[in-house]
Amino acid sequence: MSLIESIDKTYLPQHVAIIMDGNGRWAKAKGKERSKGHQEGVVSVRKIVEAASDIGIKYLTVYTFSNENWNRPEAEVVALMELLVAAIHNETPELMKNNIRLAAIGNLSRLPEQAYATLMDCIHETAANTGTTVILALSYSSKWEITEVARQIAAEAAEGKIDPRDITEAMVSDHLATKGIPDPDLLIRTGGEKRISNFLLWQMSYTEFYFTDILWPDFREKELYEAVLYYQHRERRFGKTSEQLSLK
Repeated sequence: MSLIESIDKTYLPQHVAIIMDGNGRWAKAKGKERSKGHQEGVVSVRKIVEAASDIGIKYLTVYTFSNENWNRPEAEVVALMELLVAAIHNETPELMKNNIRLAAIGNLSRLPEQAYATLMDCIHETAANTGTTVILALSYSSKWEITEVARQIAAEAAEGKIDPRDITEAMVSDHLATKGIPDPDLLIRTGGEKRISNFLLWQMSYTEFYFTDILWPDFREKELYEAVLYYQHRERRFGKTSEQLSLK
């Protein structure tokens, strides 16, 4: 039985989040410029989006560019933004063909004008698609997101729109960049690191974590299926006991 045949389509993670780590190390190991690693990383994104769509995963969030990444050397940031524009432009026809919707979260106002315009065009063009939703986390950090939520709720309280005593977890969730999107069931991080790097901190309270040493440019369909199978063998208790779950 193949890996994909082993996957239980009735128990898929509804939302998979990915920290795509290892592009630079992949390039260095092959004696290439870091930009080559990022270019090959785009190929992995394409393959994983297609594979996620094929097996029926509804939401896929990829950590594409963090707020902290703006501190990288200027030449690398410029190259990454140019690659983003080219990738979105090139992939839009495939997204339409495969009924995939594009969305984005993050401080998008920091993006260069061309990158922002290309992103918005693709989001608009794919908005009516009903298959997998691919969410690009761009110029994103969870601390930025939670700070923005605090500001919004504080402003509403100052205007008398809400009573601070009525603030709930649901209210906070409704102010997040991911409003309307279920929290991730599974986080995949490539490249051997075992941290979540300021990514979806609120949303990943009960997410299953899957860490792999494989560098992102080498992470393809087989590796995604292995991660999903790992998830399907986890017991998700959400604070309950195994005995309580068995009584369902």
